[in-house]
Amino acid sequence: MSTTSDGGTGTTARVLRLLDLLQSRPVWSGTELADRLGVTTRSVRRDVERLRDLGYPVNAAHGAGGGYQLGAGRRLPPLLLDDTEAVAVAVCLRLAAGGTVEGLGEAAVRTLAKLDQVLPGRLRAQVEAIHEATVTLDSGAATVDAATLLLLARACRETERVTFAYAGPRGSGERRVEPYRLVATGRRWYLLAYDLDREDWRTFRLDRMADAEARGWRFTPREAPEAAAYVQRSISRGAYDHVARVRIEAPKSLVEKQIPPSVGTVTSDGPDRCIFEAGGNHLGAMAMHIGALPWEMTVLEPPELRETMREQAARMLRAAGDPTTG
Repeated sequence: MSTTSDGGTGTTARVLRLLDLLQSRPVWSGTELADRLGVTTRSVRRDVERLRDLGYPVNAAHGAGGGYQLGAGRRLPPLLLDDTEAVAVAVCLRLAAGGTVEGLGEAAVRTLAKLDQVLPGRLRAQVEAIHEATVTLDSGAATVDAATLLLLARACRETERVTFAYAGPRGSGERRVEPYRLVATGRRWYLLAYDLDREDWRTFRLDRMADAEARGWRFTPREAPEAAAYVQRSISRGAYDHVARVRIEAPKSLVEKQIPPSVGTVTSDGPDRCIFEAGGNHLGAMAMHIGALPWEMTVLEPPELRETMREQAARMLRAAGDPTTG
């Protein structure tokens, strides 16, 4: 059995190899690890202590059936992944980022951005090929390009300007922005950014973006609004032809359980009622969705919405009439 020096890069490489072995199966004896690493059992003990110093909980048991075991700990150190594992993780993260795993979208994008930084080009190509060959059933969410998600996530972290073509509800064109935060709702992804041409904060839907580029121009971060609250206000009121205000005869806490933040805002109007605000471009669709809410309510504005609801109610009454009469 040969031994390896305990200093420099040789020790670091050996400790990483030891961690890889401990992750590959539940229990290793000291002799088995020494044989695999080409060192003495004494060196194995020292390397185990180095892993513990780094936050890896390595358990050791003596006697028959004992050995070294990687346990669950208080901290989460980096994992060692081989090529196949790295590709599998990246593919799963892309699927989660696309909304196929409920509640994991934002975390998946952050993790994928970190992994993409260190993923070799050959493995990145494998991930891209698998992703392009994978089709998921439409859950009703807008489709977002994973590459755009990654580019924006990196640009937010690196404070790097981004340009993209944007097809908004009131026209299309190129936008130059300083990106700050990505915000995911149950159905869509949004970017909170400072629009350099309009000199103001704006919210952008990622499914309306194309040809996003980060050209290396860094910016000094401005004092930004709270991302989630700003996006919620924007998507419930901004860029719509109509904004509805409805008083609902139910507590805010109850209404919020059935109306997600991506649909509209709910504010308290006393202990037993609240005000619901939401935007829309079609009065008929707004009337239908609001009318389906399971509480007594009063439409405060706009007047056109009240008239649309009266017309819909009259049609429904006629449709529900006895077909054998009149």
